Amino acid sequence: MPYSLFDHEKLDVYRLELEFISWLTDLFDELREKKTARLSEVLDQLDRGSLSQLLNTAEGNGKRVSQLRARFFDDARGSTTECAACLDALVAKRACGSKRIEEGKAMLVRIVSMLTKLVDRFDDASGVARAQGSRTRTRTKWEGREHG
Repeated sequence: MPYSLFDHEKLDVYRLELEFISWLTDLFDELREKKTARLSEVLDQLDRGSLSQLLNTAEGNGKRVSQLRARFFDDARGSTTECAACLDALVAKRACGSKRIEEGKAMLVRIVSMLTKLVDRFDDASGVARAQGSRTRTRTKWEGREHG
């Protein structure tokens, strides 16, 4: 019986997220000896963030309602930027050099770009808001009077 793919497995962004997790596993192996209390929180957060981006992408792609899909892709994007911040923290804590994390950061930039395109594609409200842009000022009511 041939192996069939789930829809999320066909996404380039999902495959790149898996590649990032693989790259990250190698980094974790390198840092295993250095794992101290000051690093363990960052490494744990980085591990959770990398899984969160992957799982949100998969779950979002399974949603039938466009705006729900966009919300999950947006959550995945947030987890991706969180991973980038964790890599920066590892450099700041001198656990590794900036050269060592360049490849990971490059993958994260590509992932964010792909997820942004997916959010834009499925979030109908964001497209309308961007189209109106700064040409429209928001009006609010405060104490019965219109402001804006």
